[in-house]
Amino acid sequence: MTYALENYIRLPRVELPGWDSGETIPDLPTDPQQAARALRARWDLGDGPIPHLVRLLESRGIVVAVLPYLNSDSRKLDGFSTARLPTRPVVVLNDERDDVYRHRYSCAHELGHLLLHGEAHPGDIEHERQANAFAAEFLTPSARLTGSLPTRVDFTALGRLQQTWGVSLDSLLVRSRELGLHTEAVSSRAWRRLKASRAQGLLPFTPVRGFPGEVPVLLQRAFEMAQRKGITVQRLAGDLCWPEDMVVRLLDTQDPRPALHLSEAPQLASATNERPYTDE
Repeated sequence: MTYALENYIRLPRVELPGWDSGETIPDLPTDPQQAARALRARWDLGDGPIPHLVRLLESRGIVVAVLPYLNSDSRKLDGFSTARLPTRPVVVLNDERDDVYRHRYSCAHELGHLLLHGEAHPGDIEHERQANAFAAEFLTPSARLTGSLPTRVDFTALGRLQQTWGVSLDSLLVRSRELGLHTEAVSSRAWRRLKASRAQGLLPFTPVRGFPGEVPVLLQRAFEMAQRKGITVQRLAGDLCWPEDMVVRLLDTQDPRPALHLSEAPQLASATNERPYTDE
């Protein structure tokens, strides 16, 4: 999709340290935490919260896309990334993981893969550990976060920090443990409390759609510009040899075809003594 659109529209220049047209050459420290701090310095982010992570990556020429639900296997992925395409690095996030805090963490995690590994090897435990360490330090720099974390587990205080930093309560508990503020026993009790609260529905779900800066728009806006040059969904689908509906879903745009809507007829089911279809 990116390659097809770049035949018609010039996207932002890639500003990813070490990236060179389809490969990454190490240009930052190999230690994940040091790499996170170095990237913040390179991108002039300071050590405070990053309010719009997806928009930040897009402004640096990194394509972020949301994977539409395809099959049961796609639900298992939080995301993936690649720096092997000739035009620019790409981060793909899962549409099924639609909580903004997990969405942001997955995005930072994949950014870590791009910087540290170029191409992550699926199932590589060490690569995953490094990408997690990068994401934690990139989103919540320890030098700034440590002084604001409560020394005792206080979910009210952690909730305020969640809003400030845009990370999950889970992530803040992990950071508290990593930074030596909580013992293993305290952390275990906190996890049990958090799990119980979720089971009781006491923790509200925070959808990505409520945070425009976390919804990818680069490809969609590029397509809107291409449309002004006469490029259609059908043209892109032909360029890619893809079904039109896949192009529509990846661009998160409206299908140009008129939709046929059929009204439900529950009386038909009762007349034939059949039950309407349910998920049961």
